[in-house]
Amino acid sequence: MEKYDVIIVGGGPAGIFTALELIRENQNLNILLLEKGRSIINRGCPINSSDKKLKCQHCDPCAIVSGWGGAGAFSDGKLTLTTEFGGVLDEYIDKSELESLIDYVDKIYLEFGGPQEVHGDITPEVENIMKKAAAADLKFIPARIRHLGTDNCFNILKDMEVYLRERIDVKTLCAVKKLIVEKGVICGVETADGEVYNSDYVVVCPGREGSDWFSTEVERLNIEVTTNPVDIGVRVECPAIVMKDITDAVYESKLIYYTKSFDDRVRTFCMNPYGEVVVENNSGINTVNGHSYANKKSNNTNFALLVSKNFTKPFRSPIDYGKYVASLANMLGEGVIVQRLGDLLEGRRTTEERLKRGLIEPTLKDATPGDLSLVLPYRFLKDIIEMLEALDKIAPGIYSKHTLLYGVEVKFYSMRLKLSNVLETQIKNLFAAGDGAGVTRGLAQASVSGVMIAREILRRI
Repeated sequence: MEKYDVIIVGGGPAGIFTALELIRENQNLNILLLEKGRSIINRGCPINSSDKKLKCQHCDPCAIVSGWGGAGAFSDGKLTLTTEFGGVLDEYIDKSELESLIDYVDKIYLEFGGPQEVHGDITPEVENIMKKAAAADLKFIPARIRHLGTDNCFNILKDMEVYLRERIDVKTLCAVKKLIVEKGVICGVETADGEVYNSDYVVVCPGREGSDWFSTEVERLNIEVTTNPVDIGVRVECPAIVMKDITDAVYESKLIYYTKSFDDRVRTFCMNPYGEVVVENNSGINTVNGHSYANKKSNNTNFALLVSKNFTKPFRSPIDYGKYVASLANMLGEGVIVQRLGDLLEGRRTTEERLKRGLIEPTLKDATPGDLSLVLPYRFLKDIIEMLEALDKIAPGIYSKHTLLYGVEVKFYSMRLKLSNVLETQIKNLFAAGDGAGVTRGLAQASVSGVMIAREILRRI
């Protein structure tokens, strides 16, 4: 039985930045970081092999969403340098402090090789888009973005892993089974292999992939939670020229719309100019996502359209609901389904022949042509169609019959713990950070949450 000063559960950005801040401020600390996935250099998906016929092998753990760097390791690596979205940390600290912390973690990403260029400053072009959006009943939120790129993001996280392995204990392929608590105080963790590690401080950063495990532990330990909304929708793919005016002006834009039929909130998310649509495995369920690279481009742009739904009592399982909807697509299409917008509007499925006749070449070759109306509830589809109609007013051509819709895209961040302003749970010295704790939704604020916790632990030590 080993004793550590601090144990960190999860090697995503929240866990990494907890460790970085701790060790940079106090090199004498004995720190253990446990990650259920692999080292970043050993993360590889069979689908990306030379055998293009391979389908998802349901690897355990999944190399795409688990391992050093978390699910964001193979994302397009956008650092959102704003407090407007990417998390709710401004509910725990002042916005001015959050802005300062975002700037702080941004500088650390630069130290490890992040690019100097920042997108999204307010220009006359941006102001013109904002004016057009307002006329279309869209709220346009430009944001300053540092785009790392999927390839650069991988290298940055690899260098961070090398740096930390030289200074702390890192155990990969080591899942945590349970948190050990005595008399309301955290004492350590027990791994799936039966190993027990003790510590006065434990930081849990499970990410979205570990949210199911964490919710089970939270229930067992009677930690108070609230239910976040679940976001369900599609990934849209169109010719890059259609979105060029917007993506040239603001690399990552957030557009929000409240639908006429149901007054539901629909938003764009993770816009990838000249990018690719990809499959993401969530505990055996295939969902869709998007990447863009720093050093290679496609002819298309993709982005998510997500409908946010808050569920009320007695329903308390939004994660299960989201997975159920995604599993319907897997059942019908043996994975991700793709459908042309025109076919959806005509009430027919997309076929291989219709897809080939389309003007857009899909970047996700493994998607099955199908019918999303058999998967997504009517309300969600109606919301998405209305949002596309509104978007067409600022990006003419997006409401084309050839536009591709991939389904489904689901964001699993539905459990939010009751936390103090230093992100401590009701259990003394047990902290929770990142997307899995329900307080962040992106690289920048997830990293900030780790720094916040590290500084509080350093103060207590």
